[in-house]
Amino acid sequence: MRAPVRAAILVSMIVMLAAFSGCGGGGSAGSADSGGGSLPGDGSLPGGGTALPARTLNWEAPSSYTDGTPMNPLSDLDRFEVYVNESGSFDGSEVPQAVLRAVDPATLQLTTSFNLANITALTIGPRYWVSLRAVALTGLKSDFSPPASFSF
Repeated sequence: MRAPVRAAILVSMIVMLAAFSGCGGGGSAGSADSGGGSLPGDGSLPGGGTALPARTLNWEAPSSYTDGTPMNPLSDLDRFEVYVNESGSFDGSEVPQAVLRAVDPATLQLTTSFNLANITALTIGPRYWVSLRAVALTGLKSDFSPPASFSF
């Protein structure tokens, strides 16, 4: 991935996380969704536990390089990686908690949101931090986006 691509992706992630942080700060995400799947009538999950409330992370994919040259994220991006931890510090040793195709194969639209409640290791109570990376078809990854906090 050329350096301008990496910078454009980073700028897009900054925009996304600024919107995410501004919609509830440390306590909630910008919009909610149903989370998918069916739950028992008492609000518990099959096999025990309680369903987490929806926390939808939204972002915009880059549409141009930093020099202003148009970029087509539909053809240039492979996936987005979602990283979550309790420290807010992300580095190359991190393992993504979710990997999302950049383009939804059913709709052929860019993926621009993810319900953080779908990460099974998360629980109600702690403050978490989330960061994204965009990955090009070549396999090169953008820098981590600035982290944003949330909790359930």
